[in-house]
Amino acid sequence: MAAATDNPPADITENLPDLPPSTLLPPLFNNTNPPPELLTQGAEALLYRTTYLVPSIPCALKHRPSKPYRHPILDARLTKQRILAEARVLAKCRREGVNVPAVYALDWEKGWLLMEWIEGGTVRSILDRWLHSTPVGVDASKRESELKDLMSRVGQTVGELHRAGVVHGDLTTSNLMLKPVSTADDTLASSHEEEGKQHQEQREQHLQGEVVVIDFGLAMQSVQDEDRAVDLYVLERAFGSTHPRAENLFQEVLRAYGESFKGAKVVLRRLEDVRMRGRKKSMIG
Repeated sequence: MAAATDNPPADITENLPDLPPSTLLPPLFNNTNPPPELLTQGAEALLYRTTYLVPSIPCALKHRPSKPYRHPILDARLTKQRILAEARVLAKCRREGVNVPAVYALDWEKGWLLMEWIEGGTVRSILDRWLHSTPVGVDASKRESELKDLMSRVGQTVGELHRAGVVHGDLTTSNLMLKPVSTADDTLASSHEEEGKQHQEQREQHLQGEVVVIDFGLAMQSVQDEDRAVDLYVLERAFGSTHPRAENLFQEVLRAYGESFKGAKVVLRRLEDVRMRGRKKSMIG
């Protein structure tokens, strides 16, 4: 049953982009001004940028539309379970001091979750920009030091997540945001869209800021070393395929992770076993 619900028929997901956005939005958000902006679309959910209470507070709206290929009762049950599970994980992480978006509101019957909007870019996009740029007059050793510092913050953040008893389930650099330190100028610029974009581009030229974990749709609460090691393995594989030029920097992620909480060293040893199983599976096919 899980396989059937997690992999919907191709024709249904392919037809979703052709539908008017208003037909996919929860009724509560159909008449907002400005209307929610569709950002990304997956097989299970759609992500919008909208506002919360007042137009000056941006937020992220995650909507799980009903699936016509599921039985209505099963669809409602799965939607409720997943909305509540994600909200509970986010709330737990916030209580434990992990950098994740705050939950503003939710409605499991309508299938939506409203969260804090995280300014900044993904670690993937920022890292790619840095690795493919060669600014004149910049010391190469300084650039490498800044990259290592970012990787250290990634490892520390993942460690804090695991210490809180949560495993992400889909750790990639696309699900890690680099939130810049806010300034008065940034706040002022955010009220003007064009200026805000310019500030965004300027802030992405450096690697400073907080690493924030996003997209907890596959997350679960667990303190098992095996689950934590698999989480790290997924991130390691994703990092190697997405950033092959910086694959050696991942050791800095693991170093910082190993120092992030008691028991992290045990997880790293378990990671070796997970790697061996992964290599064996790749050989067998």
